Amino acid sequence: MRIRATVAVASGALALSALTVPAAHAGDHFAANQHKPTSAAEIFRTAVQGTPKAAAAARAATAEPVISKVVVNGGKDIVLGTTASKTVSASITASHPSGISDAFAALWHGKDLSSPDTVDGAFVPNEDVAKCTKVNATTSTCKLTFTIDPRYDLYKNSLAGTWKVAAVVLSGDETSAAENQSYSTARVQRLSKLTVDAAPEPVKKGKTITVTGKLSRANWEDHKYHGYTGQPVKLQFRKKTSSTYTTIKTIKTNSTGNLKTTVKASVDGYWRYSFAGTSTTPAITTAGDFVDVK
Repeated sequence: MRIRATVAVASGALALSALTVPAAHAGDHFAANQHKPTSAAEIFRTAVQGTPKAAAAARAATAEPVISKVVVNGGKDIVLGTTASKTVSASITASHPSGISDAFAALWHGKDLSSPDTVDGAFVPNEDVAKCTKVNATTSTCKLTFTIDPRYDLYKNSLAGTWKVAAVVLSGDETSAAENQSYSTARVQRLSKLTVDAAPEPVKKGKTITVTGKLSRANWEDHKYHGYTGQPVKLQFRKKTSSTYTTIKTIKTNSTGNLKTTVKASVDGYWRYSFAGTSTTPAITTAGDFVDVK
């Protein structure tokens, strides 16, 4: 079964209603006297559903595994546009005297994972069971993937920014587990676009060059691109004979995300705009637009 986050509409507000994960046996739930978990996903469900006695029993038999590293998307930001889905990876490295048999991870946005009404977004894995590869007798690195569709999973722009990463691992002998609902963080961003046009081309030396452009970013609410307003963008220049760009000035985008400035023509070269990015929007730099100076 594909593990998915279920988002429901209630009283005009979107809220996470359930995280559905597969159980080893249909209809089974942990009871206080059951101490042997069957999958990391099941342990995650138990913890999220708020049954502390069962969760404790699932981890009690032996020393808990130790999670040493969780990496999402290779450590890079997750950038989504308006329509194209993206598949990203997660790897969980953990150890236990008996080894590691399974792992589970989830990305979530909100305040408290055990209180669904405070969570407004979640990504859970494509796989029911992680692919775990032994590093040595006690340590394994387990891999999972997430497929994120901005048309389905990202329904409002405020979901851009920092998400929490939950991680669960199951020992090799399946007698204990470790889970951390906020082990680390990952950043989800709205794809940015930037254009540049330097004119006229060619131009006489000493005359004015007008450099225009536009900075825009994905809007997850209407699935279009809109201008990113009031953002500082660098105008940079590279001589035809050089390989290095120099910042000439910094200007801000206007109320529609447009850019416009003027400079004096001196030598042949390339003009470009460069945006440093924000927590919700990635950095972007245009290719150079060549201007021949006569």
